[in-house]
This record gives sequence, structure tokens and C-alpha cells, in this order.
Amino acid sequence: MTIHPTETPFTGEGPQPLLRPILPGADYPKAALGPLCEAVEAVQGMTLAPFAVPAQSALAVASLAVQGFANVETLGGGFAPPSLYALTIARSGERKSSCDGPLMAALRAYEREQAVAQRDALTQWRNAQSLWKGERDRILAEAKNGKGEKRVAAQVDLDRLGPEPLAPPSADRTVTEPTFEGLTKLFAEGQPSLGIFADEGGQFIGGHAMNSDNRLKTLTALNDLWQGNPIRRTRAGDGAFTLFGRRLAVHLMIQPEVARGLLADSTASGTGFLPRFLMTEPPSTIGTRLSSLTRRDDAALGRFSDRLRTILETPMAMDPDTRELHPRDLCLAPDARALLVAFADTIEQEQGAGGSLTHVTGYASKAAEQAVRIAAVLTLWGDLMAPAVTVQAMASGIMLAQYYLGEAVRLSDAALISVDTAQAEALRLWLLDRWPEQAQRMDRDPATVTPKDAMQYGPNALREAKVARKLMGTLADSGWLVALAEGEVIGGVARKLAYRIVRPRDVV
Repeated sequence: MTIHPTETPFTGEGPQPLLRPILPGADYPKAALGPLCEAVEAVQGMTLAPFAVPAQSALAVASLAVQGFANVETLGGGFAPPSLYALTIARSGERKSSCDGPLMAALRAYEREQAVAQRDALTQWRNAQSLWKGERDRILAEAKNGKGEKRVAAQVDLDRLGPEPLAPPSADRTVTEPTFEGLTKLFAEGQPSLGIFADEGGQFIGGHAMNSDNRLKTLTALNDLWQGNPIRRTRAGDGAFTLFGRRLAVHLMIQPEVARGLLADSTASGTGFLPRFLMTEPPSTIGTRLSSLTRRDDAALGRFSDRLRTILETPMAMDPDTRELHPRDLCLAPDARALLVAFADTIEQEQGAGGSLTHVTGYASKAAEQAVRIAAVLTLWGDLMAPAVTVQAMASGIMLAQYYLGEAVRLSDAALISVDTAQAEALRLWLLDRWPEQAQRMDRDPATVTPKDAMQYGPNALREAKVARKLMGTLADSGWLVALAEGEVIGGVARKLAYRIVRPRDVV
């Protein structure tokens, strides 16, 4: 019998639970995805992964596609970009990449085609730049050797020559693990609408951009981009410059172990970085993904890819020289605004003393804006020239925002667990669920275990002797293990340290 941390494992005296109860999350509101739903269902049918995993990919890809075309009206009276930051938490083997790939396929194909076109454009630019430089050098040489009228003529010639030809922008629309400097350079030299998409998001979380020296700078920069603020950079040697009209979408897929550290990081939450993310950790489907249950819907995926391609090929309004975006304003229909006001007021009340959201005000305070942004993404995906966000789209945005807020509450609670406690809980579950089967294969007593057993056969975190001994000591302190006398014979060998496993039925 599996004893989960959400269950009361016994009655009366006995082992003490390591974790406080964490309720399972709500079902994903599939219908709220509107025009994205059929593609997500198609990917889920192919992979049999948790529905929320391809749903995150679809929302993030759609946000990247449409974020440069409009800013959406918010309750504060201003306008915000429909940029979404998504964080998907799923263990290894949950088919994260398999979910992401089909929904990103059209974008990847478009990037490859644009890269080929850019190479041709670069050749033309280099030729034009060489001609420009040669002409400029000639004019300057004549001016240097001349006086009076020749210098005046040189100035006229330079004015007529004009500025140096601009290099064609980079074709990249996505990056995986950029530093802030690298992202800024790409925004300066490339497309004004970009995405950070990583199906191994741990590389970004644990990379150079998020190390102790760069962490605060990176978090602040990504917060500013979510808001739609300009990028301001001052650096010795490079001078100072400001980039206006840039947009960023983000989708990081990470494993639970990485997520726990990130969610427990006071800097990430305190700066408002994490509350800007739509987060989810859906229940695993591993063990239920039978090949006989898979289903394909290539037509639905084809329609998604065709729509994505159409949007990518639609020119965004921007300054031709600076590539600053000039998105239009997307307003809320009156009934959509009224629905949003009611939702925002409810969330606000729950943040007050005694409310259900008092401990997650960072997430709750952004729920209304998240709802608006999601509604805008769904609206623009359906029609880039839509006159307003309808009440139907707003209802969908609110349903999804409610789901993600619920996930934020659950995951914030889980983040309060220390790494040692989480590892001890993993060991406890292994001892109760997996060790008996392993012991039987070894012709051993499943009621006894040694640190060496845990090291050889237990969770990966226990591969070091000192870690195994420490965690087994934690379980002994909590009553799940009882130390046996030194020299106890286990498996035909006298053991210096061994334990008897305490099961719930032993103490009822």
C-alpha cells in the first residue's frame, strides 16, 4: 500500500508525518483554451502526457506569436503586452519535449527558412557595406589633403552618402539559456519579439544568467520585459543605450527537484519574478500511457501550424531603423471588463486578513492581469485585427487564471519543505513501496534495511553514504525506522548499523 504525504498514515502513537498535507491540483480547464484546445488535445492524445503540459506549450507559443501586434487594456487604465511566462514542472520521462515539439514545429521551420534568407541578405549587406566604407574613406582622404572648399565639398558628399547600411536582423525568434547581455544584444540586433523556450529549463535556472552574481540583474530584467518596459543598459566600453518596444514570452520546463529550489528562493518570489509565471505541476501519467490508448489528430495539429505560420509571416508594426514595435491598443468589450472587475474584486477580498490568499499575495495580485493577457492571446490567435476582447474570451482567461492561481498556492506550500525533508520523504516512500520487492529478490527480510541497501537500490539522492545515514537518521527520529543493536545479522552479515522499518499497520 502506498502511503502518500497527504494521507494520515496511522492512528494513535507511532511515526510522525514528515510533510503536511498538500491537496492535489484541480483538473485543467480544457474548454477555456478555446481555439488552442483541439491542438492541445491532439498532442495529449499522441503522448498521453498530463494535459497541462501541452497546454502550457500552446499558450506560450501563441503568446510569442501574437505579443508584438497589440497591447491589451488592463483595469488600471493602462495597456500591457499579452506576453506570458509559463513554468511547467514535470519529472524526467513525462514527455515534456514530445509535447513541446509538435506545437513548436511550425516556428522551428520558419526560423530555419528565415536563417537561409538572412544568409543571402548578409552577403548583400557586406557588399553594400564595403562599398559604403570605400566611398567614405575616399571622401575623408580627399578632405584630409584639401582645404577650404574641398572640406566643405567633402561634408556635402558625406551627407549625401548617408549612414552606414544596417545589417539584416537575426532570424532567431527563440533562445534557450541566454544571459541578460546576450538577450539584450539579440534584441538590439535581431527581432523585437522573442521567446525563451527551454524544455530542459534547469539549464537556464542553473546557468550563468541565474548564478549568484547575475541572478538579481536577470530577474529584474525579465520582470521589466514582462511589463513591456524598455531595456536600459549602461556599461563601460559600450556606452549607454535604451531599447524600446521589445516583447518577451517564456516557457521553462523543469523537473521537480529544480523547481523546489526555485520556488523556495526568496529573491525569485520577493522580486515578483515567480508571480509573473503561469505555473503548474500536474499529476504524473507515467505507468498509464499504453500504446493502445494513443490517438492521432494530424488535421488539428495542421490547423494549429498553419495559423502559427500565418501569424509569423504577418509583418509587425515597427520602426524600420530601430525595430521598435508599435503595437495597437486592444480594448476590453464593456461586458468583458465588467466580468474582469468582478473577478479582480473577489481575488482582492481573499487577500485580506483571514482570506484564502493572504500567504500568496504576490501571485494573487497579478491574477486579474494574467486573465487579461490570456484572454488577449486567445483573441489575437483567432483574429489579429479583433476590435476588442469579448466576454467569452475574458471568461476563458479568468478560468485559466484561476487554475494557475490554485497551482501557485499548492506549489508555494510545497516550496516550504526543505531539501532534506523532501529527500527523507522520498526515502520513506521507497522503503514502504519498493524495498520489499527488492528485498524479496535478494532473499532478504523486507522489514530490515541498512544504509548500504539505501545507497545501492534507493533514490538517486542517496548515492553517498553520509547522505543515506543522515536521512535514515531523520526517519528514525520521526519513528519510521528503529535502530537495531550493533552486530545484528542482516543477510548473513553482522551489521554495524541497521534498521527495522515501521509500517503504519505496526502501530495501529
